[in-house]
Amino acid sequence: MAPTPINDPLAVLDREHRDFVSALATGLDIIRAFDRDHPRMTLSEVAAKNGINRAKARRFLLTLHSLGYVRKQDRYFELTPRTLGLGYSFLSGNGYQSVIRQRLEHVTGVTGESSSMGVLDGTDVIYVARSAAPHRLMTVALAVGSRLPAVVTSMGRMLLAMAEPAERDIILANTPLERYTPTTITDSDRLREILIAARERGYCIVDQELESGLRSLAVPVHNQHGKLLGAINVSTNAARIPRETMEEQFLPLLLETSRQIEAEVG
Repeated sequence: MAPTPINDPLAVLDREHRDFVSALATGLDIIRAFDRDHPRMTLSEVAAKNGINRAKARRFLLTLHSLGYVRKQDRYFELTPRTLGLGYSFLSGNGYQSVIRQRLEHVTGVTGESSSMGVLDGTDVIYVARSAAPHRLMTVALAVGSRLPAVVTSMGRMLLAMAEPAERDIILANTPLERYTPTTITDSDRLREILIAARERGYCIVDQELESGLRSLAVPVHNQHGKLLGAINVSTNAARIPRETMEEQFLPLLLETSRQIEAEVG
């Protein structure tokens, strides 16, 4: 097989390519296997979730343990806070960690609500920065590194809306439309209409589709060259903050925050 041209920015190595490092891919797959539904797993569970045998899973887990990314408690393995460094590396490597943090803290200060930044990672949105309000909105505590299904979150939908149609189609084709609440949209045609509308108006609101009582608003964030960096949001309690308040008061603040980030990030 001929090598993939390294000057092609869209080139992606096939897993059978001679330059593809299978061990690295497996190690990253194992880290990603730990999610909100599987925070702790046995050796057998890790092996089954990654489609590998127990001996191979054991070697990778012990290697990650020796590097400090995994801890072992009795029969169970779980990620350590050191894995958050991978997310922080993304932020600092792009030169906007402090900028994002300060801007999100300002949003929280003005609104009294939690504000976050997320990026698209497969079918999930991953939180790369966050300013948490004192009150808790979700049953699951969110932090940098948290992952949620993109199709039922405001940041995820905003990022899907801004993606190229071909990329968006691939992601949607690989995403099961599960019903999390009575108002969760599970019709694929309706979801596509929502994404198109979000792209046209430049913002997205998800109203109690991931958890009852949770309402969230998101807008896209670019750098000075127009490259999409991610999305920022503000999350509220639906019983306390009407949708109209989000659109009339929170939306202008988020849009201005997005513009400030764009002006400050190269």
